[in-house]
Amino acid sequence: MKKFVSIVLFVITSICGFAQNHKSDKKPGRPNVIIILTDDQGYGDVGFNGCKDIPTPAIDQIAQNGTVFTRGYVSYAVCGPSRAGLITGRYQDRFGYSRNPLYVPNDPEVGLSLQEETIADVLQRTGYKTMAIGKWHLGAHESLRPLKRGFNEFFGFLGGGHQYFPESWNIGNADSAKGEGQSYKTKITRNNTIIEETEYLTDALSREAVSFIDRNKKTPFFLYLAYNAPHTPLQASDQYLSRFQHIKDEKRRKYAAMVSAVDDGVGRVMQKLKDLNLEENTMVFFLSDNGGPESDNASDNGLLRGGKGGLFEGGIRVPFAMQWTGHVPANTRYDKPVISLDIFSTAIANISGTTPPTKKLDGVDLVPYLIGRQKGTPHDQLFWRQFDKQNFAVVNGDGQKLFVDKDGKVSLYDLNNDVAEQNDKAVVSEKKAKELDAKRKLWEKEMVKPAFLGLTQEAEYYQKKGISTKLK
Repeated sequence: MKKFVSIVLFVITSICGFAQNHKSDKKPGRPNVIIILTDDQGYGDVGFNGCKDIPTPAIDQIAQNGTVFTRGYVSYAVCGPSRAGLITGRYQDRFGYSRNPLYVPNDPEVGLSLQEETIADVLQRTGYKTMAIGKWHLGAHESLRPLKRGFNEFFGFLGGGHQYFPESWNIGNADSAKGEGQSYKTKITRNNTIIEETEYLTDALSREAVSFIDRNKKTPFFLYLAYNAPHTPLQASDQYLSRFQHIKDEKRRKYAAMVSAVDDGVGRVMQKLKDLNLEENTMVFFLSDNGGPESDNASDNGLLRGGKGGLFEGGIRVPFAMQWTGHVPANTRYDKPVISLDIFSTAIANISGTTPPTKKLDGVDLVPYLIGRQKGTPHDQLFWRQFDKQNFAVVNGDGQKLFVDKDGKVSLYDLNNDVAEQNDKAVVSEKKAKELDAKRKLWEKEMVKPAFLGLTQEAEYYQKKGISTKLK
């Protein structure tokens, strides 16, 4: 009898296992896609990467229900170019988005080129309802705004950051803001209409995300939820500050409160998916747009060297997780290098009826690697370029990292054993360093010069425009 029961259990287990694998192997139809993007959040500032002083239970639930990318990268170390790479699935240097853009609503050349296609463009023409919420930072000119870039709806602001409390929003029209500083004070826009928002900004963005899901529960949807938290200015409501009285450092306390507000919002979004029985039919990606600027906002990149603005690991490796219940493994950690460019490719590869993007993507579909159908590494190499600094980085699939500075000095790090990038192996591993540098040079030949002047060239920009003094 015991033997018979064992055989029955074995058969049942085998059938269940086969069903699960079979489910993962076939194209599932038209799943919803949600990208949750935070701003300037440190690698070590989520529970799934070991954070102790800032609980992030909702964000951690995404990791527990899915896969953590321990070597998850973004394509640039500051906000604008990183977002341009993510939303196009292509290295932003291919089309000259190599700098953080100036806030110039009258200039159609400063932002994401109209020759580039966004993930929203592809999904919208596939029949998806699409919405961008929060920070845009891909061009303030009317022709570059979300409703012209594949989104049916928009709720948020156009610049690179924003004040969090409504009483500070004293500029009514986004076109009236003169420069990045004033753009932080613009009123929030719903589609093309200025509204009078009353909630703390992070809470308002979360509210709109939940509403969008609820309104589109019977149709495939794509939600791009781009929080500006925990980017400066460090501003948090008492509701969230009260949770962190144990943190003595005031800057870290405010930062923690801002992260906690995001986590609450993520929790509301994920609960709405559960309430509507949409979990199994929704891909959810969570990541930060770049590493934390530790001295600016008290973020923590853990053991990683450097932070926002640099090509060491602290600038480009970010908290990154994916949930797709029943389709990718739960409660697992994937240790091969992946990049934000993969999100576009992963989404469209697993959606029936999509037409190919107009240009070749640099990302890959991660699902076959996560379920074990595809062996090896998703990328032989990943590349980064900082045009103005003339710094470069290359990471290969085996965890070897090349860094090249403006003087052409080459450094090589073994990230498997030296994640803090303290031990330069370029001399003892000269052959490997030369090999990666050769591949970097080949890649660079495919890139173009910056398409516009950025924040660090503000004076030059206004001089070229014949404006001697820019109003603040």
